[in-house]
Amino acid sequence: MFMVVKNKTEVIEKFRIGGTDTGSTPVQVALLTTSINNLVEHLKVNKNDFHSRRGLLLMVGKRRRLLRYYKSKNLNEYNDLITKLGIKG
Repeated sequence: MFMVVKNKTEVIEKFRIGGTDTGSTPVQVALLTTSINNLVEHLKVNKNDFHSRRGLLLMVGKRRRLLRYYKSKNLNEYNDLITKLGIKG
């Protein structure tokens, strides 16, 4: 359910823009996507975990807002990002 530090650093290294980048929009979206995917797997097993479901909805909303912002700033990079992550735009 939680993201292992090793997986988190791999995601950051894959989507970072600069050398020490850990908070840019693509990195945040990638980390949220990883967390969302983990939480979806958890909810498939635990159907009545409504507290986790609420957290999932909050994460999806935050990712949606970040993607909307990124789309308004860099349309080409936005398209590349959603293609890499395999999410709908």
